[in-house]
Amino acid sequence: MSSPILFVIVGKNEPLFEAELDTHPGAQGNDLSTRQNYFVLHSALDLVEKSAWTTTNMYLRVVDKVNHQQVSTFITAGNVKFMLLHGGKGEEVIKSFFNDVYGYYVKVRCIPSLRMLLSLRSKELTNLLACDNIAVNESIL
Repeated sequence: MSSPILFVIVGKNEPLFEAELDTHPGAQGNDLSTRQNYFVLHSALDLVEKSAWTTTNMYLRVVDKVNHQQVSTFITAGNVKFMLLHGGKGEEVIKSFFNDVYGYYVKVRCIPSLRMLLSLRSKELTNLLACDNIAVNESIL
């Protein structure tokens, strides 16, 4: 049984968006594992800050590994962090996922009319992440 993929967009001091992307829609994670996944992502924030100073790349790759899961991170020029807790396979798929999400993020932040229709806290962004344009597939797990 695979664990769900947890995706979080973190601003300067607060989470902007959270989504638990499950590749098996019928499976439900228990509350303890969900809280543990958020704890792993939160604890990786210090490692992300440290890694951001050592490279000029936006894609920081894997910054932390815990219990057969990995935390991959993409950091924007505005210091907004896209963090993904996953099973550790498919680095190219994860990089592509981050690039696609970054494209949507830029559109939402830069186009005022789109910002009204699609806020970062809305369910529409979750639906965009689950659509065919950004397919979360088994190769991430």
